[in-house]
Amino acid sequence: MTAAVVGTAAHVGASSANKSAQASANEQAQNQQMAQQQAQIDAMAQQPQAAPAPAAAPVDPTTAQLENLANLHTQGILSDEEFSAAKAKVLGL
Repeated sequence: MTAAVVGTAAHVGASSANKSAQASANEQAQNQQMAQQQAQIDAMAQQPQAAPAPAAAPVDPTTAQLENLANLHTQGILSDEEFSAAKAKVLGL
């Protein structure tokens, strides 16, 4: 019976050592991963931030209509007379 107890104790001791070694390896891997993540965070923090795009200024509806008419005139869709009449109408003349 003494041999069985000694054998069991040796097995338990070896199993405990293996678990301890595995826990240590897991902890090292976790620490290494955390260090890599922190390095990435630090690198990102050092990069210049892109400036936000300026907000578009509100467009006056009258200005938008005049620009549209001018584009149509430039493209040849509106004749000089049609452009002048439409422009006068938009401007309330």
